[in-house]
Formats: sequence, C-alpha cells, structure tokens
Amino acid sequence: MQPTMRQLEVFLAVAREGSFRRAADRVHLSQPALSQHVGQLERELGARLFDRRGRAVALTEAGLVLREHALRVVAALTGAREAIAELHGVGRGSLVVGASTTPGIYLMPAVIGAFEREHPGVAVHLSIANSRVIESQVQANELDLGVVGGHGLTPGEECLSAGVLDELVLIVAPGHAWAGRRTVEPARLAHERLLVREEGSATRAVTERALQHAGVKIGRTMELGHTEAIKQAVLAGLGVAFVSVYTVRGELDTGRLRPVRLRGLDIKRHFHVIHNEARALTARARAFVAAVQACAAPLPAGVRGGRRRS
Repeated sequence: MQPTMRQLEVFLAVAREGSFRRAADRVHLSQPALSQHVGQLERELGARLFDRRGRAVALTEAGLVLREHALRVVAALTGAREAIAELHGVGRGSLVVGASTTPGIYLMPAVIGAFEREHPGVAVHLSIANSRVIESQVQANELDLGVVGGHGLTPGEECLSAGVLDELVLIVAPGHAWAGRRTVEPARLAHERLLVREEGSATRAVTERALQHAGVKIGRTMELGHTEAIKQAVLAGLGVAFVSVYTVRGELDTGRLRPVRLRGLDIKRHFHVIHNEARALTARARAFVAAVQACAAPLPAGVRGGRRRS
C-alpha cells in the first residue's frame, strides 16, 4: 500500500510538535489513533521515522527525508484543491496570512481592510510572530501567505512581492543629546546602549547586517521582545534604537521621538510576501498580494531628509 494523505498529515504534525500528545490535539485524533497512523506509515515504508525519547520524539534520518517530500506533497494537493475551488474567481472562503511583527501590526490592518472591502466574501485570518516563525509556518504549509521584512529566501519558498519599501530610522528621546542634531558620526553609536529586538526578528537582522557592513561598532545592547517596548524604553532614556519608520509615524509627527541619522548610513528594506512554492497560488492569494502592493506608502519627507521637528 502507498502512504495516505492522512498518514502524511499526521506524520508532519508529529514532526512539528515533537510530541505525540500535542500532535494528536493538532489533528483532532486520539493518541492511540495517531500512533496507529504512524505505525502503519513506518511499516509501509519499512523504516523507523521517529526516535522515542520518553514523551518527546525526534525525527530519524529516514524521517528527515520523508518530511521534505511530505511537505511538498501536502502543499501541492492543498494548492490543487484551492485552485479547483476558485476556477470562477476570488469567490468566497478564507485566507490565512502570517506577518512578522512590524508589517503585521503597522501595515496589515490597512491592507486587510482594503482587501475585505474589495472582496467581502473572503475572511482573512492574521497571525503575527517574528520573521523566523512566519517562515517556518510557510514552509510547514500552515499559512497561505507570509509577509516579512528584509527576507532572504530559503528552500521551498517563493517571493511574490517586494513592493513595500521600509526604512529603519534611528530614534532618540527628545531630551537626548542627539535630539537637536541632523546627523551624528557612526563611531558615537558605540558609546550608546542600543535597544534591539529578539533573535529571529528581521528588523534586528537587517540592522546588524547594515551596521556590520558599514564597519559601525555596537557597544552595550538591551534586548526587548516588542517594538512598542523599545519605543517606551527610548522615551524613558534607556537607549537608542533602529525601528521601522512605519512604527513611529505618530511619534515623529508629534515630536515625542526624534529621528537621527548616522552619517553616511541609510538602512532600507522591502516587506516581502512569500508562500510555499509547492502550492498553487489561488485567486484569493493573488488578490491579497495586489492589496499589499496598493497599500505601499512613501516614506515621510522629514525622515528621508533627516529633518527634525522643533
């Protein structure tokens, strides 16, 4: 017998969760029924797929090989079902979108609003996490689309759009010594505490790459898990930070935060829309990509020119 689609779905759930109990909850099976599916699959393939380590499980070498093929098979069949269902256009249904923190909080609400006004029969479900998590969910076929910033493609992903330009701007509190300056020398950053996002954040990765490429040394750092926490920490005088201009439009307009440039350094990126390349792109997904591109906004003139408000 050939492995069934249900067996592959169960196998992938166990591989993702690293636990038979959590996988059973995810696929709505009892644990004995899930174990039976895995056992049948192992017998049909003639190989052990998991090493049992108490309550936890890990993929064997054979399991690692199967996971790569199973991801493509499940994604392809899911895409085919969706494509057949949408032969007559966008129609009705749902779209599951994941976004990294910055585009998820500061860009996606406007995109989803515009999309649902144009396509009221489609319900959009938005999940927000850091870029690393969104990428893994795209690869695991848990999302129809992912929206991330400063992204480098990994195997199994396809970039559909990079049409939204973002700039990472250095922000300081109004009482900071740099607040009255248009630019500062890059070497002075080493004497400041730099507030950064957690590992896995695209904002952090893009910032670190740009500073390293420009030869700018970083001194002390403080890691904070959310952009809003970083903004509040800057206001409290705990340090300075590079953040997306989309996250501080209001604060820059009111003067609550001040933008400063490191001389000779501009950090720009695009928000990329990605999906699992094994899945056929549905009419709903294509329409959503178009909505993302339509919501692209120019960077504020005051930030582009390094101008500050008095």
